[in-house]
Amino acid sequence: MRFHVLTLFPEMIENGMNTSIIGRAMESGLLEIDAVDIRSFAFNKHQKVDDYPYGGGAGMLMQAEPVYLSWASVLQKYPGCRRTIYLTPQGKTFSQQMAREFAKEEDLIFLCGHYEGIDERVIEEIVTDPVSIGDYVLTGGELAAMVMMDAVSRMVPGVLTNEDSGETESFSDGLLEYPQYSRPQVWHGKEVPEVLMSGHHGKVDAWRRQQQILRTLQARPDLLRTANLTGKEWQLVHEWKKEMADSEKREEP
Repeated sequence: MRFHVLTLFPEMIENGMNTSIIGRAMESGLLEIDAVDIRSFAFNKHQKVDDYPYGGGAGMLMQAEPVYLSWASVLQKYPGCRRTIYLTPQGKTFSQQMAREFAKEEDLIFLCGHYEGIDERVIEEIVTDPVSIGDYVLTGGELAAMVMMDAVSRMVPGVLTNEDSGETESFSDGLLEYPQYSRPQVWHGKEVPEVLMSGHHGKVDAWRRQQQILRTLQARPDLLRTANLTGKEWQLVHEWKKEMADSEKREEP
């Protein structure tokens, strides 16, 4: 899979992605990351790519032409590449399902804005997917692009050493991940749950499933609305909700 990142700071992308699992995947040829410097497509000796916005207002705006030309340079090399993601607070919120969908593409283009944004005309012309990683504002789209590339990369076959691990972690089935433990068996007086020492895989799987549901209920109850739970599991949720409500009442002064 190839990622093409249109950015004012290519070194930020290159340095940030060339480590750990993603770095190894790049070395093995499973992933390619091409950081395209938008400044190199400016028509002035100072490589200036921003200007004042029409109508006034604070800050500067990235001009349409350098952005367009940087995008077109990618298509010149890879004519079939059309999926262009613009990192913006106005986009749809990024999710695990979105990461899974993007991972099916052979090429993805990420457009990283800066300053006060990008001329709307080029956004309309080249962007297929406006995406946000959350309800907050960053100084540029580079960090958001790296977050998305990391999540998408984990869905690409062969990137993870255990092919199943990318699908069994948090959010993959609509639930948060269950708690995990390693050696020693007792640490700071806290013991590993007995069921995990039993060697009974069926009981371990059942315990982990219950822990996923409980954690989701406690930390992200909104996710349960779309989670695929059985009737018995929904009954458990209702029981836990009642216990939590009773506990809160007892703690009230």
